[in-house]
Amino acid sequence: MSVVAESLSWQAGGRQILQDVSLRAEPGETLGLIGPNGSGKSSLLRLLAGLRRPGAGRVEIDGQDIARLSRRDMALRVALVQQQSTTEANVTARDVVRLGRTPHRGALAGWTAADEEAVAQALAGVGMQHAATRIWRTLSGGERQRIQIARALAQKPSVLFLDEPTNHLDIEHQIAILRLVRDLRLTSVVALHDLNHAATFCDRIVVLQKGRHIAAGTPDEVLTEDMLARVFSVAGRVRPSPYRPGPEIHFLVDAPEA
Repeated sequence: MSVVAESLSWQAGGRQILQDVSLRAEPGETLGLIGPNGSGKSSLLRLLAGLRRPGAGRVEIDGQDIARLSRRDMALRVALVQQQSTTEANVTARDVVRLGRTPHRGALAGWTAADEEAVAQALAGVGMQHAATRIWRTLSGGERQRIQIARALAQKPSVLFLDEPTNHLDIEHQIAILRLVRDLRLTSVVALHDLNHAATFCDRIVVLQKGRHIAAGTPDEVLTEDMLARVFSVAGRVRPSPYRPGPEIHFLVDAPEA
């Protein structure tokens, strides 16, 4: 499914958070959102997922205006993995993943073999089968993040939105999760801080700054030394990667500020 945002604007507390932002994610594409803290990445994801209504503009998923879709219809199409999720309930990791099956079940429907298989596949996909029976509050931050991604996978969405999915993860699991998202070939929109991760795992990238759309294109087109200086205020060298298609960024930590 495609995801299209047209001229989105949104305010909160009298402050303009997003202004005239447009983007398009093609079916099966991984679209990265990058930008400094406060650039509006998380707010944009919530608008795309239908959790907030824009002050102006519209969002379409597979050609349908999401403002006209019910919550259940949205839940059958999209899943959102947010940065943090907390609960004091005495639930297991498997219980949390099982919540991803809610949109597929009627009010009186029982738990099915298909539900159980979806949960098992999701846990295996994030490498958390061994932790299925552990209580949620005993999990580390990284383990909780992987379980939240498993919940989204159990939902069997066509579109996946992820807000900083590698937060709290060690480097092994950062790479494993982003490789998993890429290899699912769902339409995915993912906010990332690590620019080299964006270069490695995203088909295209959108750059935000102070709530505005600055640039969009392939990693080669977007990740330039000029962009690093203008948007992120850092000096860096961008070179073709010897290990994969796309650029590789080396930050010059001892260089004068851009």
